Amino acid sequence: MAHKITEECVACGACADTCPVGAIVFDEAKGIYVITDECVDCGACEDGCPVGAIKAE
Repeated sequence: MAHKITEECVACGACADTCPVGAIVFDEAKGIYVITDECVDCGACEDGCPVGAIKAE
């Protein structure tokens, strides 16, 4: 199960900084997104999000 970035996201990039496997990418054109095949479901991004915009799918 991967994590999903919800519409509450403010694109601060904190989740990408906390992801230990680099499964969250910040792209100026696409925004922030999770590479689901690389997500190891550790939950670090949930803990690192200051606005609670990341949820387990």
